[in-house]
Amino acid sequence: MTYMQNRELSWLKFNQRVLEEASDPNVPLFERLKFLAIFSSNFDEFFMIRVGTLTDLYYSKHNGIDKRSGMSVSEQLHTIFAESKKLYVLRDKVYKDLTKTMTDLRIANVPWKDLSKKEKKYFQKYFKEMVLPILSPQIMDFHHPFPHLVNRQLYIFVELYEKDKKKHGIVPVPPFMDPFIPIANSENNFLLAEQLIAHNLNQIFTNSVIKSYSVIRVTRNADIDIDDERAKDDEDYLDFVKNTLKKRSRLAALRLEVYRSISDDLLNYLCQELHIEKEQVFISKTPLEIKFLFKLIDKTPKTMQEVLSYHPFQSQPSKYLNPDQSVIEQVLDHDVLLNYPYQTVDLFLKLLQEASTDPNVLSIKITIYRLASPSRVLDYLIRARENGKEVTVLMELRARFDEDHNIQASKWLEEAGCTVIYGFEHFKVHSKICLITLRSKKGLRTITQVGTGNYNEKTARQYTDFCFMSANEQIGNDAILFFQNMALSNLEGQYQELLVAPNHLKQVVIAQLDEQIERAKQNENAQAYFKINSLSDIEIIRKLHEASCAGVKIVMVIRGICCLLPGLENETENIEVYSIVGRFLEHSRIYMFGPKTNRKIYIASADLMTRNLDHRVEVAVPIYDSYLKEDIEQYFKDLLKDNVKRRRLRSDGNYEKIPNDGEDWFNSQEYELEKAKDHSLIYKKQETQFQKWIHYIQKKKVGKS
Repeated sequence: MTYMQNRELSWLKFNQRVLEEASDPNVPLFERLKFLAIFSSNFDEFFMIRVGTLTDLYYSKHNGIDKRSGMSVSEQLHTIFAESKKLYVLRDKVYKDLTKTMTDLRIANVPWKDLSKKEKKYFQKYFKEMVLPILSPQIMDFHHPFPHLVNRQLYIFVELYEKDKKKHGIVPVPPFMDPFIPIANSENNFLLAEQLIAHNLNQIFTNSVIKSYSVIRVTRNADIDIDDERAKDDEDYLDFVKNTLKKRSRLAALRLEVYRSISDDLLNYLCQELHIEKEQVFISKTPLEIKFLFKLIDKTPKTMQEVLSYHPFQSQPSKYLNPDQSVIEQVLDHDVLLNYPYQTVDLFLKLLQEASTDPNVLSIKITIYRLASPSRVLDYLIRARENGKEVTVLMELRARFDEDHNIQASKWLEEAGCTVIYGFEHFKVHSKICLITLRSKKGLRTITQVGTGNYNEKTARQYTDFCFMSANEQIGNDAILFFQNMALSNLEGQYQELLVAPNHLKQVVIAQLDEQIERAKQNENAQAYFKINSLSDIEIIRKLHEASCAGVKIVMVIRGICCLLPGLENETENIEVYSIVGRFLEHSRIYMFGPKTNRKIYIASADLMTRNLDHRVEVAVPIYDSYLKEDIEQYFKDLLKDNVKRRRLRSDGNYEKIPNDGEDWFNSQEYELEKAKDHSLIYKKQETQFQKWIHYIQKKKVGKS
């Protein structure tokens, strides 16, 4: 369809936006290095998961057609490989520019050829004493077949001659080895571990003549389907997941990365042994593993970090909560909305902490997708159980790349006596909902918390997310029903206030858009606004297209994938799409329908993707409080004022900068940080008549003195 684009190619455009932050001279140097590392990490995951999925489809002979772009699986793969090579060129340019600055500041990777004789002698001795004993080199011959190359591990691959016979050798770079070694008396300059090994191969292959070598890294398919039918026959679901995960490092190779150069003979040999085509080989002038940059930054002097990083910020209290009063009491009195990281996650943690010890609290129920390590959330849940509360945790073991952590957390919870359940076959539980039930003079009451992000204290300081807390009785009743349905494996539950995927959330979003379409047909003001991470669901995209054609004004802030092409005449001309990539990862999800006078607002855990809406348990919650609604609307307006980090998605699928037009520069994230410092209380606890009388007497005494 003309108004849709391929999901994978849209993602590549988004990751290019991340790389743009690494190239922006207005971003502090250390933050640019972090963006470069994030870009590379994103790229790795894209190949392991998305390219992995397409490769599986290709080899299963399911060469179907992508409904959005009309491309076959093979066409998608060929295009991905071609577009990826362009991103490697861009990354190399960014890294080269960054290296120039790092060299001037003497915090650079120094090539072996630029080391002094004294430095080379030192490293040769260091290699012999500290590195050589921990290496495990291998020669490939009749008795030593080609080894398994571990996913994303660095290797030095060698062409050599032994008694005039050509052979191949390999040296794994140990993952436990320091990724870089400081150069003595050279301030913060360093030598990468793989370069140290590569330039001392003569100490390894002592009986051989080395012809050439290359630093390589293989990326493997990591798209494992844990919903295997065999799970039904496994007595212990935890053990089943653990055993399945062991396969991840041994799946098929998808990508071979080579640092700088490789001989034709060596390349042909590797492609043959790894069963890949040459289009899956990527030459990089950037070191193949650059997550070491985070460690490098941490090791630089604090004064340098202060100058070359973002100014530190302090997450603020909330204008909805008095820090001197109980969070439980205040949430029982009025709804509360926190906007991380501008308001501190400590306020939600304080709610959990109070609930873990309050004698009136009877139970805590929560869904967990990802946790911090260590986790205060986990600590408070265990403490609550130790204090006699009923604690139920719905733990999603299939949170990709966090599976091991969630397995361990589940064991700790079970050992403490908590009830732990593991969700559904074929449906991940991605919702972020917590229910606290307590006694009061009026009987049982509930506090429901619904968030757009995980219960992770670390990411709550790096991602923008909403945390909503309410004692609304109808919302609480829905939360009670939700957890009952989860315990009974019932996905068919009906809810009055909460929107719950897979059977309710998408339907309501479509119904709300239909309502706006009818308004437009009646020549009434019709609007819809979304802030999400990704848009790929075809049914939703078609409804947005229909709404645009009817005259509904639609504005979307989509950080990542967007399979809808906006601004096409007679198709999507009433749709605007923007993306913001900045200091914080824009992660919160907002759905808004209708003009301001009767606007419906939801915050949600779900993006508008088929996997979220049809194959996951997700929760959205309506916002009714006028103060909270005003805050969300103003926050959305602030995003649309951003002329520093905001980009507009064009109808050709590319992003463009927002023209300044002589206006003052406005960075929405920096503005929100400043705005958060004003946390004058909106809700003030009403004084009793007795307290008013006491204050009156005190004022009289002060007046007399």
